[in-house]
Amino acid sequence: MNWERVQVYLEVLACPLCKGELLYVEKQELKGFVCKRCALLYPILDDIPNMLPEEAIPFRDESSEGP
Repeated sequence: MNWERVQVYLEVLACPLCKGELLYVEKQELKGFVCKRCALLYPILDDIPNMLPEEAIPFRDESSEGP
């Protein structure tokens, strides 16, 4: 997915559970939008964000953890 499209999605999408801000993440073969508050990743499938909470993937951001 190109960066311009990601930027548009970030402007209009919010977490469907808490209505919080989302971040775009690409890890290995997984890409999607993450809600840090809910610790869920909403995957992008065929360039379409899947924003269904029941299909979200639990997400733990190792880069923000301390030693």
